Amino acid sequence: MKRKQKIISLVIILIFAPFSMALLLVRPNFENKVEAENLPINSDDTFNQDEALAKLREAIKGKEKEPAEKVFKNIQILKGRPAAQVLAIMQMGFSRSLGVTCTHCHTPEDWAKEDKTKKQIAREMWTMQLNINTQMLKNIKNVSEKATINCTTCHRGQTIPALNLPPNPAPNASPKQ
Repeated sequence: MKRKQKIISLVIILIFAPFSMALLLVRPNFENKVEAENLPINSDDTFNQDEALAKLREAIKGKEKEPAEKVFKNIQILKGRPAAQVLAIMQMGFSRSLGVTCTHCHTPEDWAKEDKTKKQIAREMWTMQLNINTQMLKNIKNVSEKATINCTTCHRGQTIPALNLPPNPAPNASPKQ
């Protein structure tokens, strides 16, 4: 039986070794992959995000705990959440996670306006994130019950997630924690 296993192993190696070598020789040029877009958080000099958020907080004063759809116009994905939480999600979950200001998705003079495609993309990405967290992660065996993803998981402060990895750390370098 051991002899048969050795022969099978040798055959597998002989079949896959040339294939593996060919892959190494014609490997894709990962250096030419799209790098993450790195935009400054306040790329629009005429828009003051802190000031805009302060005005919004003032506008919802006394309604912070009411459902978002009763306080804001055109709420689609964050229905049922407290209005104050919506502002926090927009500030941290979207703005900071993507390295952008509110103007990336919104028109400050009319927050509910649907003139920017980025707003719909953000909604669909939120839905994807929700599906991963509530449906997909629970089906992965042995993954922590606390496992979760959010915008930062992929975006890391960039509007477009990087499609390549940074260079390998030095062989004896300890991982950053």
